[in-house]
Amino acid sequence: MSSVSVDVIPADMGLPRIHAFTTLRSKGASDAPFQSLNFGDHVGDDAQKVQLNRDLLRDALPGKVDPRWLRQMHGVDVVAAHTVSAGNVPTADASWTDRPGMAIAVMTADCLPIVLAGIRSDWVAVVHAGWRGLAAGVIEATLAAVPGRCEETRAWLGPAIGACCFEVGGEVRQIFLERFGAIAAASFASTDSPGKYLADLAGLATIRLQELGITGLSNSRCCTVCESEDFFSHRRDGVTGRMATVAMILPK
Repeated sequence: MSSVSVDVIPADMGLPRIHAFTTLRSKGASDAPFQSLNFGDHVGDDAQKVQLNRDLLRDALPGKVDPRWLRQMHGVDVVAAHTVSAGNVPTADASWTDRPGMAIAVMTADCLPIVLAGIRSDWVAVVHAGWRGLAAGVIEATLAAVPGRCEETRAWLGPAIGACCFEVGGEVRQIFLERFGAIAAASFASTDSPGKYLADLAGLATIRLQELGITGLSNSRCCTVCESEDFFSHRRDGVTGRMATVAMILPK
């Protein structure tokens, strides 16, 4: 396996054939406010510099393969990446593959990236889970699409906005209480502002994953808002770049 030359947070899943990580924002080509390893081609950055960044990522991957990207919409659509022609960018918020050597990716700048994989490394998935997608069931939709069973699945939660920074209104809390039940209340802390709460996005995802029977679960525990040198954050900066969370099955 070739080593990744871009700076990353590796996914700790305990599966040697699953190569997965979230990129940091350093060592890229983009200028402010997208400095510097921005993969988002929809945020106003120079298209040539985004392509240079994507080329850097490609060259850092085993086999130097181009990741399969998505046009993300905060929904629950899932695609099998190996059924999509190279160069096509489907509209979806999760993708999966059972093909060794194929890289799949989602982009984030506060939303929660999730990597799911079968314990035999026979499939892998990446999920873009903002609060809307999480509440709508993007995790459930992804697990329904892959060939593995939940009890034979491992999950990794990548860098996202932390419970320290994710202030939401009471309507968001109510949506999760209705969707997940009373157990979701523990993922919302009251603030000094009436009707406002601090939400634990990773905690909400953990609740759902565990309810579905996934016990092999790890968490990067990185806050994209607090750690400004390492991560892009839409909540913090408004106009900003996007990190990539990439996953692939390594060939035997």
